[in-house]
Order: sequence, then structure tokens, then C-alpha cells
Amino acid sequence: MTQGRRAKRGETIREAYFQWMVSLVCGERRTDPEAWERLFRLLHETEFTYTLEMDGNRAEDGTDLRYRFAYERGWPAEEVRAELDGRPCSVLEMMAALAARCEEHIMADPASGDRTDKWFFGMLQSLGLGEIKSRTDEKRARAILERFLKREYEPDGRGGLFTIKNGRHDMRRIEIWYQMMWYLDEIT
Repeated sequence: MTQGRRAKRGETIREAYFQWMVSLVCGERRTDPEAWERLFRLLHETEFTYTLEMDGNRAEDGTDLRYRFAYERGWPAEEVRAELDGRPCSVLEMMAALAARCEEHIMADPASGDRTDKWFFGMLQSLGLGEIKSRTDEKRARAILERFLKREYEPDGRGGLFTIKNGRHDMRRIEIWYQMMWYLDEIT
């Protein structure tokens, strides 16, 4: 395979992976995918960094999503590895993996259908990104993401992934997994 073809195939894998993640988290909300695309691209361009050691598990879940994509879409794992493994986990990967894990391993309910999009868009709302869809809001979105990654959000979690109304703990000091558990406990 020539260098040009290899590069084109790599771009194809990266774009197919991005679109697959968008379809994973959008579900029925795909009525206006272009409106969300800028925000999702920003989330995917932003590296998921963490300060609490156990949040490394969220990064691992995010990078593992690459191999679920390879399996579900029939891409050779070695090609996906070659194109995607040199990159750290993105915020989009972490959030998509967390939303999928929430639905598939914790909240699965055949009567309710797949609610991966509910968990994902709930996180966007808590972050303050639920209404950001345009280019003019990109600077604001970057500031929101920076605040989240530095854990400079509110003690109740507002500005982070999960807002807890009746929390007894400072969410900034709690790993993301437990934040999600408390959130799910509060809404169910």
C-alpha cells in the first residue's frame, strides 16, 4: 500500500470512529447532527486529563472503546491500533464510554430501550455544554472543559459531569465513577 493510500485509510478510520461515537451517544437525537458536530469534535480534540488516580479507569474505558468500534464495524484491530492508539483518551471517548457503561452494565432496562443518549446528554447539561452548538460558543466551551478537567466546578458537581442536589460530599474530590453512582441513586 502506498503512503498516500495508507494516510487516506487512516483518515477514514479516524472519521469512521468519530461518527460511530456520535451515533453511539446520540441515539434518537440525531435529528440535527450538524448542530452538535462542532461540539463533539471539540470534545474529541480535548484530551481527558485527570487528577484522581481512579479516574484513570475512565480513560482506559475510553480508549477501549476503539476496539469495540473495530469489532462492531469490522475494522481490523491492528489497523485501528495503528491509527488510534498513539492518541490519549479524549473527553468524547471518556464520556461516550461512561454513558455506554452506565446503560449496558447498570441501568439496562429492555422496557425503556437504549438510553445511552440520556446519560450522555445529562453529562453535557451538567457540564453546561447542553446549549453550545455554534462556532461562536467555542471559546466558552473550551473554558467549560478546562474548568471540568481542573475540577474547578461547584461542590454539588454543577459544571462537572454529574450534579447532585442532595449531596453530602464535595464532588470535586470524588472520582467520576462514584459521582455517577450517586447521581443515578438520586434520579431513580
